Amino acid sequence: MRVSIDEDGCVGAGQCVLAAPDVFDQRDEDGIVVLLDEAPAPHLHDATREAAVLCPALVIHLAE
Repeated sequence: MRVSIDEDGCVGAGQCVLAAPDVFDQRDEDGIVVLLDEAPAPHLHDATREAAVLCPALVIHLAE
């Protein structure tokens, strides 16, 4: 799995961090998503998929 994000479209809701904290974080100053791991380990795939589904701005893109 490869993960990419569109920072410009992020609204800072933080759903990704709640769903997959090992893959996503947020910048302290504005809450915009930070990608911690663009190729998460297999045991993180389900949480990463959940984060993509939960994202209200749909800025998380997965390639499997």
